[in-house]
Amino acid sequence: MGEGPARRKKMSQMLLDGLELGKNKAAKYQGIPIPQEYLIPMKKFTRRALVAGVGVAVIATRFLRASERSTGSDRTGCLLFAGSYTKKTSKGIYAYRWLPMTGEMAEIGLAAETRDPSFLAFSPGHKDLYAVNEIGPGHGTVSGFLVAPLTGRLRLKNLVPSGGSAPCHVTVDRTDQTMFVANYQSGSVSSYRILADGKLSEPVSNVYFPGGSVDPERQKTAHSHCVAVTPDNRYLLVSDLGLDRIMVFRFDAKTAKMRPHDPPYYTAIPGSGPRSLAFHPNGRWAYSINELASTIDCLTWDNSKGILTRFQNISTLPMDHESPTAAAAVQVHPSGHFLYASNRGDDSITAFSLNSSHGRLTLMQRISCEGNTPRHFAVDPSGKWLVAANQDSDNLVVLRCNMHTGKLSSTGRQYPLDSPVCVLFD
Repeated sequence: MGEGPARRKKMSQMLLDGLELGKNKAAKYQGIPIPQEYLIPMKKFTRRALVAGVGVAVIATRFLRASERSTGSDRTGCLLFAGSYTKKTSKGIYAYRWLPMTGEMAEIGLAAETRDPSFLAFSPGHKDLYAVNEIGPGHGTVSGFLVAPLTGRLRLKNLVPSGGSAPCHVTVDRTDQTMFVANYQSGSVSSYRILADGKLSEPVSNVYFPGGSVDPERQKTAHSHCVAVTPDNRYLLVSDLGLDRIMVFRFDAKTAKMRPHDPPYYTAIPGSGPRSLAFHPNGRWAYSINELASTIDCLTWDNSKGILTRFQNISTLPMDHESPTAAAAVQVHPSGHFLYASNRGDDSITAFSLNSSHGRLTLMQRISCEGNTPRHFAVDPSGKWLVAANQDSDNLVVLRCNMHTGKLSSTGRQYPLDSPVCVLFD
């Protein structure tokens, strides 16, 4: 079916929705009340009513989108998307309605069928969602979707080559003009222009990294694992597990062209394996989690010079821990006072206190993720909850965050999903 018929079908549904809202004095959409000032009363089905119906549908969409952007106490909640590996029964990206007052999730279902969407990222306005399709060996792909805020469904806009093999991370710059992808297996990074309609261009810059590091099994070659745009939107940081480096690039947001910075990279402790990176809300500190060493490099970011400098290296596990483990995800709490890291093998989440004066971390808790292999997690926008994606136990788990101490506690709430590997709050 061409784009025309699909668009007409969507418009027809919008008309019906708008007309239903317009004639209902106590209107609701998907169970959520719509204020009267957003409604246009209609007495009969006319051409004028049709036009008004379209207006109501659009306004209702804007209303719900605005309501979902509000504080964590909002009763309507927001959307949560989960990416998964599709090698078993999972079919792609799944959507949930997230209720921040209670920390509960209502399953919406399959939002988009797509192969191995192992990492997800929103455009700055959350209108579009992008997913890497972690295909490898061979060439991976990147998918762009339009988000339907009322239903949680994702409509494919286009799919383009990732410029390498096994893409595992994606991010969008703060102007919504450029997207970046890290390709793990090929040890490369690609950039894309985001076109006016939200579709992706073909790769603009495609950079492969030579070399390796000290681990004879995991670091024979480069393995790019994370792309992060700096808070000032001037630099791109690429964490490479195989090189023990975080590469630094300058980029032009309008053209998506990249060029190496001078100095071109930060060097981690040999054998560390930089996997992912999170900035502190103040933009001055960055925290790089190392998969192979299960440590975190605490870094000062000098945006005037484009330089990362390590001021602390701390383990994500107790000193006496002996069983094999691999650190995975890292995130700073929205308050900036705490930091969390996940440990595969140990199957735990570690909580750190974060000193607001100098950025140093202090380990304060290690808690079970209530599953196996916590590949990813996300703290919800309210800061009250953490959702862990346990890849090998096929479940999403909700933990409670103490807003005063930062410590985590069990809620007993788990949601089944085959091979979840990424969670993303709207």
